[in-house]
Amino acid sequence: MKEILNEHFSGERALFQRNGLKISGTVFGEGESPLKHNAYIELSDCTFDAKYPVWYSEKVKLNNCIIRESAKEGFWYSSEVTVSDSVIESEKCFRHCNGISLKNVSLANGVETMWKCANVRMDGVKVNGEYFAMDCDGMEITGLELNGGYAFDGVKNITVRKSVINGNDCFWNCQNVMIYDSVITGKCFGWNSRNITLVDCTVESLQGMCFVANLVLRNCKLPNTTLAFEYSENISADIRGGIDSVKNPAGGLIRAESIGEIIMEKENIDASRTKIICG
Repeated sequence: MKEILNEHFSGERALFQRNGLKISGTVFGEGESPLKHNAYIELSDCTFDAKYPVWYSEKVKLNNCIIRESAKEGFWYSSEVTVSDSVIESEKCFRHCNGISLKNVSLANGVETMWKCANVRMDGVKVNGEYFAMDCDGMEITGLELNGGYAFDGVKNITVRKSVINGNDCFWNCQNVMIYDSVITGKCFGWNSRNITLVDCTVESLQGMCFVANLVLRNCKLPNTTLAFEYSENISADIRGGIDSVKNPAGGLIRAESIGEIIMEKENIDASRTKIICG
């Protein structure tokens, strides 16, 4: 691989269609599209100020790099991108990518980031920003710390472990979601989704877990959760502790130590399809 050390690039398409590069200590300054249509690129200790840093590229690795706020729309239409021990300050950073691996990465302004991506791996990632990870397919996530509403809208085939998610209306319109040992806080969790399973989780939600088909909760806690399970069907919920209120579940089994209020509107649902056990 050709080495580039301690350089400064500016302007448009600085390293356009260059392949097999090992780049260290380099600044990609004012301009745009410094790495476009590239392959086999390794970067370390680099800083990006230029817009559209990595587009239409493959097999790109970044370690200990900084993507500044000005470097908008960082990784689009690219594949096999690995980012480790780095800081990304720009919004809309990952779009239409396949094969993304993030480890110990901070997404300080992760607004509308990770959209329509596939085969994503995240470990020890921190995200601040709304509308994170929309319409992704195939995600393996461990140790995520996310602050921002409307995350994971429309995702498919996702597994989340040991994570903390704070924000309204996450995991809407999803399919095949597995969440383990995690904490989720915010109203309206999981609406309009299919095949959601939570194990050893804590969910704090207003009108959470509504309009869900095939919902499993094993050994979970639902503190400060009200109006849960409305119109959800095929429920299998084993709750430690209490639930403030349950409203109009469409069918299944709900087991909890206590339920403050059970609302069954006979004109809207068939109450006989749901079994509720308290105590």
